[in-house]
Amino acid sequence: MINKQNLWFLTLFSLILVLSVYYITMPNDLLVASKAVNESETKEDTDSSDDDTTQGEKESVTISESDNLTALRVSLEEERDEEKTELNATMTDENATTEEKNEAYEQLKYLSEVEGKEEKLEKLIKDEYKLDSFVKIDNNQITVVAVKEEHDTALANNIMRTIQAEFDSKMTISVKFEK
Repeated sequence: MINKQNLWFLTLFSLILVLSVYYITMPNDLLVASKAVNESETKEDTDSSDDDTTQGEKESVTISESDNLTALRVSLEEERDEEKTELNATMTDENATTEEKNEAYEQLKYLSEVEGKEEKLEKLIKDEYKLDSFVKIDNNQITVVAVKEEHDTALANNIMRTIQAEFDSKMTISVKFEK
């Protein structure tokens, strides 16, 4: 009985430690971007209440290049946060079997590894090709969205080769350019 308690304590402690290290090493850009999105949402709420005073004025909204990438990152982060919440609930559920808890732990570990790989690939594309990008890894499929005015097939092929070089197994890589 004591060994099981020690094992669970160590498992949960290591999970907390891994998540703590992840959030400490998370780039500030992601934290600032999600904060900026939240602030813009609250600003839109307050702007709608001011419509009575500015009916004659029309505002134009321009979306910058980084806004598209930020929206993709926030969307992916929300999706993964929901998945992590479900996995954490499984791990803390008293009715869950040991196998279910172990699978949840392994899935959390996998998600952390994937997030690290995505960040590494984005940095690699930024360093090598001087492009802002968004990378999403889903099993053996990798989606890359790069910010560039014109669609360049040769550049897309080079990005695919660079990303494939980072993996041992064959990956399905798609590159999309956005303005």
